[in-house]
Amino acid sequence: MHSLISIHDVMPSTLPQVHDLLALLRDHGHRHVTLLVVPGHAWSASGVEQLRTWQQAGLELAAHGWSHRAAHVRGVRHRLHAALISRHAAEHLALDTCGIRQLMQASAAWFPQQGLQAPSTYVPPAWALGQMPRAGFTDLPFRQIELMGGLLDIRTGQIQHLPLLGFQADTRLRAGFLAVWNRLQLLRMGQRHERPLRIGIHPDDAQLYLSASLERCLARVPRSIRYRDHERRRHT
Repeated sequence: MHSLISIHDVMPSTLPQVHDLLALLRDHGHRHVTLLVVPGHAWSASGVEQLRTWQQAGLELAAHGWSHRAAHVRGVRHRLHAALISRHAAEHLALDTCGIRQLMQASAAWFPQQGLQAPSTYVPPAWALGQMPRAGFTDLPFRQIELMGGLLDIRTGQIQHLPLLGFQADTRLRAGFLAVWNRLQLLRMGQRHERPLRIGIHPDDAQLYLSASLERCLARVPRSIRYRDHERRRHT
């Protein structure tokens, strides 16, 4: 049994918070973490070097959209999603299929262009993939895509459904919603105890309403492994 721990929204402006979160995770024995990197920001040479250092230390870098901000709100579904979940982060929802493919290809290409290992995992911002048929992924340079419900295997089109905990509670309303969500997800984990638990952490979570809940969770969950290692285990 293991957990899959990811730190979202890794970009130049959040590197100090990411440092602190990695220290918190180490304090709780979690060293095999996946960092979700947003390529389309003004990365300096020192910022890229920090990513390289983390990667060389054994942390996994995954691709996390391009800008992490939707250019506009497109349609009723996107408007509801923005109001209830993502605000303006779900950039896929503003794009058509062609735009989504181009964004994902650019996101994948950025890593080797910077001298970093190419990512095998892609996580759309806010887990919102948009209007993209599963058959359209097979030639993209990833092995798996993380969705709200689980991990999508690009080669087979199958989703492994996995529980997901979140702690991005910057308002009391979101804190109440996430507290209920997390309880339901832990109940789901109990029903499928052979499957790992996903924990998605955002840069400011350790200072928000559910910070104590996050620390309790990190102290109790099984040891963590990287997303790419979980993907390899599924196919052995």
